[in-house]
Amino acid sequence: MRADARRNRDRLVGEARILFAEQGTDASLEDLARRAEVGIGTLYRHFPTRHALMNAVFQDALADLIAHSYALARAEQPCRALVEWLGAIVRHAGEYRGLAQALLSASRDDTSALAPCHVPLREAGARLLARAQRSGSVRTDVSIGDLMQLTNAIALAAEQNPEDPELPDRLLLLTLQGLKGRADTAPGSA
Repeated sequence: MRADARRNRDRLVGEARILFAEQGTDASLEDLARRAEVGIGTLYRHFPTRHALMNAVFQDALADLIAHSYALARAEQPCRALVEWLGAIVRHAGEYRGLAQALLSASRDDTSALAPCHVPLREAGARLLARAQRSGSVRTDVSIGDLMQLTNAIALAAEQNPEDPELPDRLLLLTLQGLKGRADTAPGSA
């Protein structure tokens, strides 16, 4: 890639990261091109689809999440490591309004331009899940697809309730612990 083309691409990705954080992943691509000081044609030459642009924007975060999964793969408590990693995914998805929905759509389409984001996340999560299942701390009938769907659902719910920053952690904990109450709070225990 020529130096000027590389600069244009880097400016587009940098501005997209800011714009997506401010306005969500459905922000105007025309506004993005203006902010990056390039024409809309230049944007589309580099990123033929919105998902291709999103893939480029999220590569740094994806690398961080993958690296985090490798670090957690050595944790003493495999289930806790899995939960921590799922929480990191929910927090990442929450940084950009619309990302959870886009990843949810990409999870069913391996040809999506977001597949390069989604596939490595699934693989990293599957390794952590398998380790937790081998330890006996997670049921064997749970799949990484189930967990990724749940994390996306939690991120979507949190996106709709920005006034409650604790909601994602509460929902993740509730989901993973289930609805089982303590014996002293069960009906009729008073």
